[in-house]
Amino acid sequence: MTLIYFILILGVIIFIHELGHFIFARRAGVYIYEFSIGMGPKILSKKSKKNETEYSIRLIPLGGFCSMAGESSEDEKTVPKDKLLQNKTWLQKFLVMFAGPLFNFILAFLLLFFMGLVYGTPQTKPIVGAIEENSPAEASGLKVGDRIVSINDKNVKNWDEVMMRLQLINNGDPVTFEIINRQGDNLDIEIKPKKVVQDKVVSYHFGVGMGDKKEHGLVSSLSYATSKLGSLTKSMVTVIGGLFTGKISVSNVSGPVGIYSVVGEQAKAGFASILYLTAFLSINVGFINLIPFPAFDGGRILFLIIEKVKGNPVNPKVENMFHYIGFFILIGLMILVTFNDILRLF
Repeated sequence: MTLIYFILILGVIIFIHELGHFIFARRAGVYIYEFSIGMGPKILSKKSKKNETEYSIRLIPLGGFCSMAGESSEDEKTVPKDKLLQNKTWLQKFLVMFAGPLFNFILAFLLLFFMGLVYGTPQTKPIVGAIEENSPAEASGLKVGDRIVSINDKNVKNWDEVMMRLQLINNGDPVTFEIINRQGDNLDIEIKPKKVVQDKVVSYHFGVGMGDKKEHGLVSSLSYATSKLGSLTKSMVTVIGGLFTGKISVSNVSGPVGIYSVVGEQAKAGFASILYLTAFLSINVGFINLIPFPAFDGGRILFLIIEKVKGNPVNPKVENMFHYIGFFILIGLMILVTFNDILRLF
């Protein structure tokens, strides 16, 4: 079942991403060679008689693509010039590139909204809902009902930001929680976390949580989906920033093998956890693709912005070389991340 969930989750996320590119490319009149889910050898394929696009499913469910004429800014001899991506307006090209990540964010929002309607919405405001017995949080005097304002002078607006700040703690030094208690007093509470080592992974435990109280209804579901989408996206900004500044090690990043392990754990927790994981990963895919890095959608958008500033397109050979180099760097990073994932299994 873990394998089935893994394939379905990645398949849905990739399909939605490529569907965004496909729909906006089709609306712009771009010729599309192939719309594929998966990479590697073809398992199933069918060519449309109407528009000659080939629709295929490939063996390895770790990717997908929407192959468009003129995407690489090279001359196409078999396709009319008005159907080449490079010959479309600047806005059309931008929307084609941006639509993939946009559809990932839309998918995440809809999944979170559906979860809110069916399962109820948990507390999103950073109000303490639970304190573990004999935990550092209990010993510090933190109480249920206290509102967390900041952690180590970093403001937090919801529980996702609280958890992100706590997860970035990489030593046992005391952490300062600024709170507003139930009486309305503003206080600073210092909590020294407990060091926990599990499967050779070191973490620091505080013993504070949001509790299990839930709300139901359309309004709360919309509020939850909006808040959660924003906070998870902001968490991605923090993580990517941490990777660039060295605060977060590349060894903490997971690839397909790590995701497979997480899928197995979430499957045990129930279908709601699978839906949440799908939303979370969809946000990851959408956000990462917007990073202005070669071979990502963000890299192509960067060249469109340069084109807008310059007033004319960047030399196609320069752009292609830029994306080729980026592609090989990504392959190298994927190998490194996968190697780290495998090491964590033993």
